[in-house]
Amino acid sequence: MSTEGPATCRVQVAENPRLLKLKEIFKSKFGSIPKFYVRAPGRVNIIGEHIDYCGYAVLPMAVEQDVLIAVEPVKTHTLQLANTNSLYLDFTTSADNIQIDKTKPLWHNYFLCGFKGIQEHFGLSKLTGMNCLVDGTIPPSSGLSSSSALVCCAGLVTLTVLGMNLSKVELAEICAKSERYIGTEGGGMDQSISFLAEEGTAKLIEFSPLRATDVKLPGGAVFVIANSCVEMNKAATSHFNIRVMECRLAAKLLAKYKSLQWDQILRLGEVQASLGVSLEEMLAITEDALHPEPYSPEEVCSILGISLQELRTQILSPNTQDVLTFKLYQRAKHVYSEAARVLRFKKTCEEAPDNVVQLLGELMNQSHVSCRDMYECSCPELDQLVDICRTFGAEGSRLTGAGWGGCTVSIVPVDKLPSFLADVHGAYYQRGRQSLAPEKPSLFATKPGGGAMVFLEA
Repeated sequence: MSTEGPATCRVQVAENPRLLKLKEIFKSKFGSIPKFYVRAPGRVNIIGEHIDYCGYAVLPMAVEQDVLIAVEPVKTHTLQLANTNSLYLDFTTSADNIQIDKTKPLWHNYFLCGFKGIQEHFGLSKLTGMNCLVDGTIPPSSGLSSSSALVCCAGLVTLTVLGMNLSKVELAEICAKSERYIGTEGGGMDQSISFLAEEGTAKLIEFSPLRATDVKLPGGAVFVIANSCVEMNKAATSHFNIRVMECRLAAKLLAKYKSLQWDQILRLGEVQASLGVSLEEMLAITEDALHPEPYSPEEVCSILGISLQELRTQILSPNTQDVLTFKLYQRAKHVYSEAARVLRFKKTCEEAPDNVVQLLGELMNQSHVSCRDMYECSCPELDQLVDICRTFGAEGSRLTGAGWGGCTVSIVPVDKLPSFLADVHGAYYQRGRQSLAPEKPSLFATKPGGGAMVFLEA
């Protein structure tokens, strides 16, 4: 894995309409001009949902939509944040004492996560202040990683202001860790692809240690993103963290069943690694060890030989301590089968048989069924949108991102793209959905974009 940091390039701001507009708004807001600009992309996860925090590889690509921040370091220790979107209010705080309120996932808290992550990594107390103007083109709460892109962008902004250097991998790991300040127990996919993405290729991203491998997507198809227009904020709801805890409990029960040191195990991937068996064998072990009926906290405690107090304080996260039932069998089945689908997807891309698009589509369809039925992270609108996309020519379609709203991703043969876009638009968006997000691009083809970078005015 490369040890180099994100690229820095010089640009003619006057020739870039978006940068020029950002510069003008910055000037009217702060009475000065930015010293530099930082960009971090959103991402679409093609396959591999809800498995990064279980220790398994995922297969995302960066999208062209991004977060762009104009920055001016200042001599005071004050951090002034503004947003080009008037829905997001200005925020000012001392750079020396960053407080992140987990109870309110407000936009500026994601910036503070990235800022604090860099600050703590270098052990700095007296940090220089800065004026920042944020502009985002990723639809919020759409499952395209707008929040993580903001965290990554803020981390790179802070690093650049400090004049320090870190590799893309180090930045990704710091930003993944620091996003947990807002209370989301995520993996590391979003931050990794934001920094490690390269134009023209998707990436297989593996963890512990973090590494990325190019995956060349087939030339005869495009990936189309469709926004269900149902918003889901991971930090504002408990769905996401409950799934993380269910996977953690499933890992501990499987470890106990196989006489491993269950108290040392946190992830389903660790159970497989400790046993040295295949994913298919893990699915068979899950069938033997776990029952499909939901587990009560009391039953979990009985199996592990611990008290309810120990379960709540030592294993569960603060916002999952009052959960009454855990579906452990279903979550483990999804994770192990989805991890296997990711590896099959990569292998199919590499082998590139004549029916590659059809085979990849089948894997994406299987993924959606598992997300819907085993992980229960879909919603009626997503299921409807997936059905519409398949009806009008997608070889495969699935929810992408955390789910419970947000977007679908579909693999569509190139020759069917114009009719696909027109038909899906008519079937889903012209029935009143588009009015929910008329200013956002709701349906668009995308290709793999580049990673985070810094722009200096030439």
